[in-house]
Amino acid sequence: MTSKLLIVTGPTAVGKTDYTIALAQELGSPIISADSRQMYREMRIGTAAPTAEELAKVQHYFVGNLSVHDYYNVSMFEQQVLELLGTLFIKHPVVIMTGGSPQYIDAVCNGIDELPDPDPGIRGYVNRLYDTGGLDALRAQLATLDPDFYAKVNHNDHKRMIRAVEVSLQMDKPYSQCLHQTKKERDFNIEKYYLNRPREVLFDRIHRRVDLMMEQGLLEEARQLLPYRHLNALNTVGYKELFDYFDGKCTLEQAIADIKTHTRRYAKRQLTWFKRDYIEKLL
Repeated sequence: MTSKLLIVTGPTAVGKTDYTIALAQELGSPIISADSRQMYREMRIGTAAPTAEELAKVQHYFVGNLSVHDYYNVSMFEQQVLELLGTLFIKHPVVIMTGGSPQYIDAVCNGIDELPDPDPGIRGYVNRLYDTGGLDALRAQLATLDPDFYAKVNHNDHKRMIRAVEVSLQMDKPYSQCLHQTKKERDFNIEKYYLNRPREVLFDRIHRRVDLMMEQGLLEEARQLLPYRHLNALNTVGYKELFDYFDGKCTLEQAIADIKTHTRRYAKRQLTWFKRDYIEKLL
């Protein structure tokens, strides 16, 4: 019997945790989290990480396994998950992967291009470019170095643009030419589904979850993480807005409203990604 990796993803707040725990209990399967932020143990509330009670119901992997101070990337995730699957498939014919980070899921399913580790000098130059010139300077540099990638990248996604500029400079050729996008063969079957709800229901769930996070102590969690706001892990919806509140840039009410707005936008981007090659399951 061929082993199967069952992907159950979906937009934020759709109900992935409850659904996959019930499914895992039914199948007797462990769960691998593919949420790039739930890995950080200091960000439990703001990432809606599974609770201790939920974790006790089913064996979970890659939840709370890192600190915000740890270096981590999608390539490391791919390698570690593949090693773990080799062990899990010995006892479990089906393993469930769930989470809302599409790039992490795609890395496990399809592999990723091998790109060089950042050159410290080039990274410093690009970071200074962004710090001094903002998005406009970054966009102009990328448009010059790689007009093809510039034409399709989200022009507000500074992290992807920074990486594209870094690689273009380091490899002395456009970043897009370094992406071969050759799908890697896996020795297990993959089924991919995304959970969805009517738009008004999903947005209402997002709003109620943000309110619940605030009741659970998100404000204090963000306050404790304020000294580390420069770390990549904290460039995350729910924390950035509260950091603005701590800086006096907005009221707490406005910060909460911004969290809801930005979370809705993130959910829309997730759905756009999932609709490419996932099967929809309406809840």
